[in-house]
Amino acid sequence: MRLRLALCLGALCWPMSAQADTLRIATFNAELTRDGPGLLLRDIRRGEDAQIGAVVEVIATVRPDILALQGLDYDFGLEALTALSDLLAEAGAAYPHRLALPTNRGAQTGLDLDGDGRAGDGSDAQGFGRFYGQGAMALVSRYPIDSDAVLDFTSLLWADLPGAARPVTADGTPFPTAEVAAVQRLSSSGHWVVPIAVADKQITVMTFHASPPVFDGPEDRNGHRNADEIRLWTHLLNGDMGPVPEGPFVIAGAATLDPFDSEGRHEALRALLDDPRLQDPQPISAGAAAAPDQGHEGPNAQDTVDWEGVGRLRVDYVLPASDLRIVGAGVFWPDVGQPGHEAASTASRHRLVWVDIDLAR
Repeated sequence: MRLRLALCLGALCWPMSAQADTLRIATFNAELTRDGPGLLLRDIRRGEDAQIGAVVEVIATVRPDILALQGLDYDFGLEALTALSDLLAEAGAAYPHRLALPTNRGAQTGLDLDGDGRAGDGSDAQGFGRFYGQGAMALVSRYPIDSDAVLDFTSLLWADLPGAARPVTADGTPFPTAEVAAVQRLSSSGHWVVPIAVADKQITVMTFHASPPVFDGPEDRNGHRNADEIRLWTHLLNGDMGPVPEGPFVIAGAATLDPFDSEGRHEALRALLDDPRLQDPQPISAGAAAAPDQGHEGPNAQDTVDWEGVGRLRVDYVLPASDLRIVGAGVFWPDVGQPGHEAASTASRHRLVWVDIDLAR
């Protein structure tokens, strides 16, 4: 595949602004979450937070046309998202169209969802969160979002996913209880199917932020949930969740799972990557390629996150439909000494992943 929208030296590619006949779609777990409601908005407005400044610099450097954001605290007035968008506009990356829907993050149920004998902490929310909306999702776009046509699977019960792999106790009963199994939603944050009008065309962006497949016990509650959050897209494309979205589409979001390395049910992610209706551009970065080898099965250059104690993994994805023509792809992870390295490292443990699609075809 010829990546004509990247400056390449060997296998190391550097992002450039997309040309007029292309659409740049990106995903970025910016980890813009704080310890309490309203604190992110406070920090954005103060204009003194180094992480927020770095996030803005990263996005303004890559300048995607459509950006799926994860790890952004949600508020009902979308004030934090609006304030962040204002900063991006000042930096030359204006996104007049924005979407953030009610989330499962921090949505308490009053039940002991994780089976630790207590109810009411962050792990007992429908999606982990110490307060409602902590670390939620958003989508920003240069092009109009058809908000009335968005499909939102955030409230889908886990038990209602076809073939759901629900966790069980040692005696085969639902973990932790049947009462929990009856109310537990699938999405940790949300699953959205978002139509966007680009000139005379429509492209559908499917976005999500799956639960980490760790922080549980032998029942592998989070491992099963992560895998099923990924499998939802296959069921959607199969028509199991209602009408299949028409026209070109792209899956962009945080699967929180590597295809080969670390913990998790890797077969779920590999099945998605191998789906013939999708294509995996396998974006790379100079920074990840140059980092010390970890002995992982997956290619170092494709890593998208650097977790302390866990290491570098590929967990963030942009997967266009197989009939779309990809003309560029990359991970914004400059090597040490390259422009943008400090911003990428300061912004988040995750790196922004982008793919350019030919609109003229």
